Amino acid sequence: MGYSEEDFDKPKIAIVNSSNKLSVCYQHLDQVAEIVADAIRAAGAIPLEIRTVAPSDFITSAGKQGRYLMPSRDLLVNDVEVQVEGAVLDGMVMLASCDKTTPGQLMAAGRLDIPSIVVTCGYQLGTQCGEHHVDIEEVYKAVGSVKAKSITLTDLTEMTKCAIQGPGVCAGLATANSMHCMAEALGMTLTGNAPIRANSSRMQSYARAAGAKIVELIRDDIRPRQIMTAAAFRNAVRVACSIGASVNVVRHLTAIAAESECKIDIIREFEVAAMQLGQITQVRPNGPDRIEDLEAAGGCSGVMKQLTDVLETGVLTVTGRTLADNLAEVGTPDEKVIRPTTNAFRDEPGLTIIRGNLAPDGAIVKLSAVPVHVRNFKGKANVFEDENVAIAALETKTIQPGDVVVLRMLGPKGGPGTVFAASFMAALVGAGLGATVAVVTDGELSGLNSGITIGQVMPEAAEGGLLAVVKNGDIIVIDLNNRAITLDVPVSELEARLAALPARPPTTEKGWLAMYQTLVQPLSKGAVLGRREY
Repeated sequence: MGYSEEDFDKPKIAIVNSSNKLSVCYQHLDQVAEIVADAIRAAGAIPLEIRTVAPSDFITSAGKQGRYLMPSRDLLVNDVEVQVEGAVLDGMVMLASCDKTTPGQLMAAGRLDIPSIVVTCGYQLGTQCGEHHVDIEEVYKAVGSVKAKSITLTDLTEMTKCAIQGPGVCAGLATANSMHCMAEALGMTLTGNAPIRANSSRMQSYARAAGAKIVELIRDDIRPRQIMTAAAFRNAVRVACSIGASVNVVRHLTAIAAESECKIDIIREFEVAAMQLGQITQVRPNGPDRIEDLEAAGGCSGVMKQLTDVLETGVLTVTGRTLADNLAEVGTPDEKVIRPTTNAFRDEPGLTIIRGNLAPDGAIVKLSAVPVHVRNFKGKANVFEDENVAIAALETKTIQPGDVVVLRMLGPKGGPGTVFAASFMAALVGAGLGATVAVVTDGELSGLNSGITIGQVMPEAAEGGLLAVVKNGDIIVIDLNNRAITLDVPVSELEARLAALPARPPTTEKGWLAMYQTLVQPLSKGAVLGRREY
């Protein structure tokens, strides 16, 4: 393998690379891995590249209604454990890209607790298509427009030719860019690494710097559990609320805390933050600004600069210094894009938790993506247990304005493997019903989704949650001002329905999805695998 005897005395560092040729998200990572490897060698250590599963929300969702997406996160965690702990490596540089890689890598760092650093590998951009700028978000919404016959398939095809102009994750503040920001907010990236344009010289500089920094972290024995403390998680929650991050950051932060054995109630922290914070950015789909505008304005570090008064800045970061030290070197952000807390774009946060009899353990709402005039919604339930059937109902117009569409049995256990219900939401918005139809689901949503969407209902239907006994025509009341969701059915009737709820037949799935269903914990625990008490 070309190693000398002297090499065996040097630190051995994993470059965790999720590269594959299935998706544009990852096509540049081999080049990034080489940059990191060169920097590690120059710093006097041995780089050892390892490959992991590489899920892409657009590609891996093609089969089994996206059921492989959430389970792939935890498969990645175990991938890293086997290869890094099994080989007794000294540290990790983790190349983060599409949605599940960042949380999976941070979960692995928390589990193994060896010196680790994340390199966020950046976003893609779109370009002009006729008179309009088109990126993947526009394509995503246009699928529903085709079904609603407001545009043609030819129009959509032309959009796809313009939407992606290079490698990287989806443009906009969807789950990938949101989790890149969460990695920085937790202190696990170098200052200023998120968001960042994929394959830019700036991104490559961060990769090079991370390769050198990991050797210092090993030398100084700085480990993830010293960084990802309860205070760091509270900081990440406050950033997420303030920017209107993807709804999926809640489950991912919960899972990272669980794997780090950090005793913190992430869901409760979101509730607390939502009572204190407004929204200081308006990045798509939350508003008109694009992700490159956020980067140019100061990025996540600029956001944290504006939030200094509400952050716990004494926390340690992978720079080897405190957050306060890092932010002292951050310039003043562009307030046209990142406002101070005293002049927020909105008084309410971008992300919040709501509760009620339908979601006693909580459900998540991206307030920033809900039409501003909709804070109370009351409608009749229209229940589906198959996303494809729900999408077909849009075409036949059996879903009408005023309905509350219930998509259930789509959670981690019910899927099994969480169904990617985001496709229905995109179709709903494309059909022009995003402001007049509410959606309540235990399935997985996308950070690109907009509309009156109540996601990650906990407990999920397959765990015996009340969502399992909703009937067509039941009245559901959503009160976002009071953070409440109620199934308006007498308690005695609900108790009778729950008592009569038949046992769900075992899944016909085989292989990894069947194993996942057996091992996965509740969404309120981050849907991690195995027993977790934290």
